[in-house]
Formats: sequence, structure tokens, C-alpha cells
Amino acid sequence: MHGSGAIAFPGLGIGEFFVDRVAFTVFGREVYWYGVLIATAFLLGVLLSLRLARENGLDQDHLINLVLITTPVSIVGARVYYVLTTLDRYDSFYDMIAIWKGGIAIYGAILAGMVCFFLYCRAKKLPFLKVLDVAAPSVILGQGIGRWGNFFNQEAFGRVTDLPWRMELTIDGVRQAVHPTFLYESLWDVAGCALLLWIFFHRRADGQTAFSYFVWYGVGRFFIEGLRTDSLYVGPFRISQLVSVALCAVGVVMLRRILRRPAAGAAGKAQPGEAGCVPAPEQAAAELPASGDAGAACAEQATADVPALVEEQGDAPEHAPEEGQRP
Repeated sequence: MHGSGAIAFPGLGIGEFFVDRVAFTVFGREVYWYGVLIATAFLLGVLLSLRLARENGLDQDHLINLVLITTPVSIVGARVYYVLTTLDRYDSFYDMIAIWKGGIAIYGAILAGMVCFFLYCRAKKLPFLKVLDVAAPSVILGQGIGRWGNFFNQEAFGRVTDLPWRMELTIDGVRQAVHPTFLYESLWDVAGCALLLWIFFHRRADGQTAFSYFVWYGVGRFFIEGLRTDSLYVGPFRISQLVSVALCAVGVVMLRRILRRPAAGAAGKAQPGEAGCVPAPEQAAAELPASGDAGAACAEQATADVPALVEEQGDAPEHAPEEGQRP
């Protein structure tokens, strides 16, 4: 369902204004705002991912390879997801592949992209969760920017409302005030990007950023989808809400699982009683203050072992052993 005519936000004091779906023309071909915004979101997402990859110790060449491979696969996944949930709308195979006429679903892109990431990481022996952590903030940032394409297309709006931030447009020839759900999700996604970036730089385990994205986006999309008037259904249920519940559940379960493991930074540290606990003499003075309780325990244990070791060995022999006696 699409709107038309002038747009207004009367509750915010914004009167009627017109938006054109077409941003500009190139050699007589129209370029739509939706495409411009998606391209902008893609570029900013790639730049952010490259920065996070460097912070996470990942080879940026691998990230570029993933972008080149995953982008077309995600587009196909978004279209396939949409077509499979709207099969009754198509009369031919051509109609199914005519993506330029509209009809993609973000969840299809996410699922296809994750499969692509997993297979690439497996082939290249890369840490899958670490790669997902790099991608998550970029994905949700792209979603937040891309939602403004729905505004220019006058689509993805919600049901009728009289809230102060209602959006007025013409739907089926009737002037109506509706929920600007595109704006809700855009704001939710931008806030989510800020949250995920904070988690990324304070994470306790690989995967924490990615699975936090699952929870954040799943919760937000579930409630926002409930307001929309263009949802895809399976029986009486909105498909995107079902997927949101599944995404959120996976995120919660995985977060509980990975956060119960020892912190990644502590995994490589020697513990009292383990091999390598006692530092080398020339390093002992420098390392003891920084090693905390574990280092102090190691030093105390090593000091306590010295008398026992001397007692066991006894005094050094003052003469050579007698004949037949083992030295």
C-alpha cells in the first residue's frame, strides 16, 4: 500500500509539502531516492565495518571480499524471502525476478548474509563471531538510513492515529493521519547502532555485539511491525513478528551462553599453580604489581616452595661418593 499527494505532520507544526520519488535523472533514466539512500547506507556501513575490523584485529581484505560476495547474495535473499511469502501475487517467473518493480524483505537479506558470512569464515578459517561483531553495527546503521527510502516512496506506514507526531498523506484517495513507522524504525536503528558500538568496545566475549543486535532489532521490529498496514502474513500471524521473536530468542540464548564463559582477555593468563605462573627473575619486579591477586598468589606459592625444595635436597655432599655408591 502506497500513499500519494502532499505529506504533513500537523501535530508538529509541519504543513503540507511534496516529495518526489525521483532524486535525479542520468541520461534520461530516473534515479530514485530509495536507491540513493540504500547506496549511501551501504557506503557508510562499509566504512564503519573497515574501521571496526581494524579495531578487532581482522584483515580488512577479508572484509572487502565479504562485502563483494555478500551484497548480491543478500539482495537475492531479500527478494526470494519476499516472493516466497507473496506467491499469490505473481503470474510468471519474470514477475518474480522483477525486483526493480519493488518487493524485498530485510529479514531475507539478513538470513542470506549470515549464511554467506558463515561459509566464507569456515572456508578461510576466520572467527565467525568476531566477524559478525564487526558487521552488526554497520547493518543496523544501514537499516536506519535505508528506512527513509520508505518515506520518499510513501510506504511502510502504520495504522490511523491521532498522536502528535502523526503523518498525514492521501491513501486510496482519502486523506488520513497514520503512524510514521518508517521514522520509528529509523530512530530505533540509529539508537541501536550507538548501543552496539558501545558494546563492541566494551564486550566481554566474541559474539556479544552480534547477538545484542538480534535482541535489539528483534524487539523493536516486533512492536513496530504490529503498527504497520502492509505486513506479510502466514495464517493469522505477521511473518516479520514471528521472525522477530525467533531472532530475539536466539540472541538471548546465545548471549547467556557466551557471557558465562571466561572473559576472552583472561583466558590466556596464567593462573596460580599452572605452568608459567612464576615469572622469570628479571621480569618478576615489573610484573608483580600489574598481575594483581593472581600474580601475588603465584609469587607467594613460589616462595613457600623454596624451603621445602632445599630440605628435600639436603646439604650438598662435601666429598665424592664411596666406590659402588651412586652419586
